Amino acid sequence: MAAAAQSPEVLQLSETIDYTVKHPLQNTWTLWFDNPGKKASAQSWADNLKEIINIDTVEDFWSTFNNVAKVNHLGPSSNYHLFKQGIRPEWEDEANAEGGKFGIQFPKNKAGDAINEYWMYLLLAVIGEQLATDEEICGAVISVRKSFYRIALWVKTSDDEEKIEKIR
Repeated sequence: MAAAAQSPEVLQLSETIDYTVKHPLQNTWTLWFDNPGKKASAQSWADNLKEIINIDTVEDFWSTFNNVAKVNHLGPSSNYHLFKQGIRPEWEDEANAEGGKFGIQFPKNKAGDAINEYWMYLLLAVIGEQLATDEEICGAVISVRKSFYRIALWVKTSDDEEKIEKIR
């Protein structure tokens, strides 16, 4: 018995896909970087703080995240800051003046490459407005120190127990 000839199935799309479409974020975010070194004064810290890029789409986030140095490749005293556009990552900024931060430290000898994922997941929650009180969020910071990493979430209010509890 001869095998019947089978023609390959061809999937035809009814419309073309536009790969240039961007997916906007609810807020625009600014990525900052600094590495002030060991003997930085307040003035030199401000001079050292560099605005890298404004991110207002999902695609911009991923192209930035995938092309900056990974956290575990940064030198001691380095910091990445991702803040809502218009808010500088400093306590003197009006949006941060009455605020606070939630932080956690990870020993370098135990964090390994996982620190990159922890940072990424926090950033995704922040830019995706997935936290309970998104309007309270100013930004996120990761700090590289000699023996540990510190991740912090900066918030606008430090004295409203109800808002603080929602974030916790």
